Amino acid sequence: MMRHLQLGASLYVPATRHDLLPLGNGQKYPFLRSLIFCTEDAIAEENLGRALAHLEAILPRLERVAMLRFIRVRSPQVLRSLLQMDGIERIDGFVLPKITRHNLDRYLGQIPTALAFEVMLTLETIETFDVAEMIALRQMLITHPERGRILSLRIGGNDLFQLLGMRRPRGRTLYETSLRTTIGQMVTIFRPHGFNLTAPVFEYLDSPEVLAQEVEEDLAHGLFGKTAIHPEQVVQIESRYRVSASDLLMADKLLAEHAPAVFRSHDAMCEVATHRTWASAIQERARLYGVHPEVSAPASFTERGKVAARPTPIGSSR
Repeated sequence: MMRHLQLGASLYVPATRHDLLPLGNGQKYPFLRSLIFCTEDAIAEENLGRALAHLEAILPRLERVAMLRFIRVRSPQVLRSLLQMDGIERIDGFVLPKITRHNLDRYLGQIPTALAFEVMLTLETIETFDVAEMIALRQMLITHPERGRILSLRIGGNDLFQLLGMRRPRGRTLYETSLRTTIGQMVTIFRPHGFNLTAPVFEYLDSPEVLAQEVEEDLAHGLFGKTAIHPEQVVQIESRYRVSASDLLMADKLLAEHAPAVFRSHDAMCEVATHRTWASAIQERARLYGVHPEVSAPASFTERGKVAARPTPIGSSR
């Protein structure tokens, strides 16, 4: 299952906005793949009541759409209030903030087992810097009866910077800051056990070239999905989720029924035993986001997903 690949760039919108209904019904930005109504840091405490009233008004009027819709709750109490609202079953799930192993069950324990809500857990507290705490949380998640609900783990970059008394410098990617090490640790702790991680927000709207570079780094570090704060960012981020024609060709060769165990393609070693997971993700990204338009697929393809000629095994004299 690679449902997390459907998230794309998730647009966060404060739940105090007056246009929540057209947003939620995919009318305002029909290209959105996922939308998150926020009741947490995007609104002030005194506006929480207004945000919940807005959500209560639109939930029964949400239409069935392809876009994934989530609500970022502020606390377990806010989650409890939302679960009692008419129409809450029309959303896909919840983003749970500042998750640790100590508060996880205060959230998950409230969700009725009969409702198929998915959850995304946000890692953004001081525990995130503690490798032992993250390993303990991972072990808790692996054995948790609600593991099947977990769509992704979200990295809360701005909260982590705040804990460090910092803000991301303008003109730099996350990977040029002290969070690079933390991100690498989270990837190696969680991804081998089947948990996807999404990348933090890029908070500057006037540096699309730096955003593009950061998304490339996100992918290189094993993160997929990213918080967006403006519709233009959604387009910019998802354009980087397209795959190259050469990567798609290698993926199709790796997943072909009679692929050699190891072979050469585009001057790279392709090894079925170690590259199949990557290849499956490349195929799914190509299906969802497409192939870079400036590069055409090689003529060796007669049909999508099928290779006209078998790849040349490494060591072959052909």
